[in-house]
Amino acid sequence: MITTAIAPYRRIFTPATALFSLTGLVARLPISMVGLGIVLLAEHETGSYAFAGAVSAVALIANAAFAVPQGRLLDRLGQARVLPLLITVWGAGLATAMLSLTREWPVWTTYLLAAIAGASLPSVGTCVRARWSHALKDDPAGLHTAFSFEAVADETVFLLGPIIVTMLATGVHPVAGLSAALAFGLVGTYVFAGLRSTEPRVHPAPEAGAVRPAMPWFSVGTLTLLTFSLGVLFGAAEVSTVAFSEEEGRQGAAGFLLAVWAFGSLVAGLISGAIAWRQGPLVRLRWGALGMAAAMAPLALVPSIPVMGLVLLVGGFAISPTLIAAMSLAEKVLPPARLTEGMMLLQTGIALGLAPGAALAGVVIDASGASAAYLVSAAGGVLALVAALATRAPATVPSHDEVADAGGVERHLA
Repeated sequence: MITTAIAPYRRIFTPATALFSLTGLVARLPISMVGLGIVLLAEHETGSYAFAGAVSAVALIANAAFAVPQGRLLDRLGQARVLPLLITVWGAGLATAMLSLTREWPVWTTYLLAAIAGASLPSVGTCVRARWSHALKDDPAGLHTAFSFEAVADETVFLLGPIIVTMLATGVHPVAGLSAALAFGLVGTYVFAGLRSTEPRVHPAPEAGAVRPAMPWFSVGTLTLLTFSLGVLFGAAEVSTVAFSEEEGRQGAAGFLLAVWAFGSLVAGLISGAIAWRQGPLVRLRWGALGMAAAMAPLALVPSIPVMGLVLLVGGFAISPTLIAAMSLAEKVLPPARLTEGMMLLQTGIALGLAPGAALAGVVIDASGASAAYLVSAAGGVLALVAALATRAPATVPSHDEVADAGGVERHLA
């Protein structure tokens, strides 16, 4: 039975694909480390959580604002040319931002450097999926398995990253957490970008008078609304869980509860990748969104930490399948020359939803307590379901090979 379950993964992993997937996992660790690391360092140096949160928010907003231009550059110039430049700027920005906090530079320099670091942090996860799409362009079942594995890799990043940065910042030195993120990001991304044999081909800017492939804005818009809603759900649930644990007199249990939630998603992602689905990604997306909404509904009524752990574990099983289906659907409906751009929008949706979700939950916690704040997550789940139901996919989508033959453009997913 175990052999059968891992067979789809054994089929897609070769030395080349395993190498870019592993280095991509290391390179994206900063995504889950930098925000928390900035908060820990800034609060240690200034004593202000408000300032620490504001600096972290500036980096997040800058990252979201430059995600689409970054995706366009990756489409047109290629990963090997763009990623080293981006990660170098990011490393310089983050390192000098750390200096600005420890050397008491003017406050505006900290905000500026945080914005530079946020804007230049590359979306390596999207680039990894681009390589899978390029490697498995003639294998839809294998591509689903690869996307499932990358969803598991994302969960691993968000499990390990906060633990690493917190342990180093609190147990070694406040600078150590961000220094580790700096090392992971620089080394991982440089090595990943250097793996030229698996890099997708580029799509140069269209010549004067040429027609640029149209973006399916309705489908992309509803999918981005869905990922934004999930971001609201995640942000609110994280803050609510911390407050719930504190109300129960066991603040340290928050990390365990959130890890259990992520573990449920990780297991679901592995299972999803091992299944040969008969239903298409749109159907799976709607069922997944329904599962997310249903999983959030009972959280406001949970009476204790053990019960909360069980409910979150079950709820986590809906996360990865929903995100896998969203990315798979995007891969189908987006034109090859604009896939990086389109998938960046979906990734940005999650990032944009985290801050308002956390903020709304904080307001509700102050007014009515932690249990009531879980209703913000429930509202995010309902909005995600509405977006999933509103999403439409063309009855027939030209294959990427057909697009290439028609326009003389080679396949490139990112």
